[in-house]
Amino acid sequence: MKKQHDSIRPIVWQDDHLELLDQRVLPHSYKILEYTDVHEVADAIRDMIVRGAPAIGITAAYGIVLAARQRYAENSGAWKETIQADLDYLAASRPTAVNLFWAIDRMKRCISTINGEPVSPLLAEAIAIHEEDIAANYRMGELGAELIEPGSSVLTHCNAGALATGGYGTALGVIRSAYAQGKIKEVHADETRPWLQGSRLTAWELIQDGIPVTLNADGAAAWLMKQGKIDWVIVGSDRIAANGDVANKIGTYNLAVAAKHHGVKFMVVAPTSTIDMSVASGDEIPIETRESSELLDLNGNQIAAEGATAWNPVFDVTPVEIIEAIVTEKGTINKPDQFKMRKLMEDKL
Repeated sequence: MKKQHDSIRPIVWQDDHLELLDQRVLPHSYKILEYTDVHEVADAIRDMIVRGAPAIGITAAYGIVLAARQRYAENSGAWKETIQADLDYLAASRPTAVNLFWAIDRMKRCISTINGEPVSPLLAEAIAIHEEDIAANYRMGELGAELIEPGSSVLTHCNAGALATGGYGTALGVIRSAYAQGKIKEVHADETRPWLQGSRLTAWELIQDGIPVTLNADGAAAWLMKQGKIDWVIVGSDRIAANGDVANKIGTYNLAVAAKHHGVKFMVVAPTSTIDMSVASGDEIPIETRESSELLDLNGNQIAAEGATAWNPVFDVTPVEIIEAIVTEKGTINKPDQFKMRKLMEDKL
């Protein structure tokens, strides 16, 4: 059963195919794309038709269902061998989002148990991943909202909402839950350059669900804090290292430093599938760099001076010591560190 302010589902398995809401054309167009081929699904992840670490993992799981159907039809006796190239192609689509590899590994474990027709058990596993993500988001929404005092103003960066997950969202799940409880008086969203996920996606989905939002330029966030207009910064994550360092959309580190300086609390909201205990610290997290044209051009028109080059990292890493809380579906870690992270993950097992 859906909660309040919870109307958006960007990923849908429909009969025999996958449907994705094309996030590149929001908010001006609402376009659903259909997929029956795993390589097209991987390309959709790479091209940011779908984005956000949990959503990428869910989409990859459904992509593996499509791959299994095709490989089994081609050669039912060797499909487990031939599907490996499809799994590798999926894994190469977005290197920073650990949920991608988590979902692929989980589907691999399911593959290893299958004797006979693979589509039904793999589809059941993908649906379970999807439903578990939404349930986790509901739980994180409740836990994160417990930290917020009535009358608070919050700031979020990029999009960590329904569009970045199976539904409801991580950071926006907390905001949705706290708003439904009457705790939030104002939501600010960074525009989030260069893809403008805050302007195009976060603002769109909050408005769709009846939550007022005020947009600001990324560079205005510190000034908002200076004026005492922000109580919490609430963000998602694409990968969390074993020590609690957090990789998230570029600009998150700026916010965390500004928040620390101004005494503003900083919350990261992510499922435990985003925690990568094989990575000791944020220094080991691979940071994706995208095409320079995303900075030099706008809608296909060059906006930069001729001859200028661009550096376009998609993510940055926020060190654990300036994070107030990490909220997961398994519990909240206040003042996180490597020992608290390890205990959370051991308890999860």
